[in-house]
Amino acid sequence: QVQLVESGGGLVQPGGSLRLSCGASGIIFGFYNMGWYRQAPGKQRELVASITRGGVTDYPDSVKGRFTISRDNDKNTVYLQMNSLKPEDTSVYYCRLDGFTGTHWGQGTQVTVSS
Repeated sequence: QVQLVESGGGLVQPGGSLRLSCGASGIIFGFYNMGWYRQAPGKQRELVASITRGGVTDYPDSVKGRFTISRDNDKNTVYLQMNSLKPEDTSVYYCRLDGFTGTHWGQGTQVTVSS
């Protein structure tokens, strides 16, 4: 069974940085596209970064230039480096794996950007 576990969230001041990690088990990680999503209360879940199995990345304009997604297939881990954080980045961040037959989600990790 596929399991995804996010970590690295916390409280950070505006302008600060955090690095999120997502570890996967029960799957050969390197075959699949991965993504980071976030969902704040009352908001729809939105994509913040994606990376294909070939290493191609994509970001929405809201985070482009500030966030970087990367993966280490040997460690079955995907990362999200977040720099120049803004209060509007506050959300629960989720890891997603796009499998051959469906998607898999982690439990989420809270990121709070506040002074």
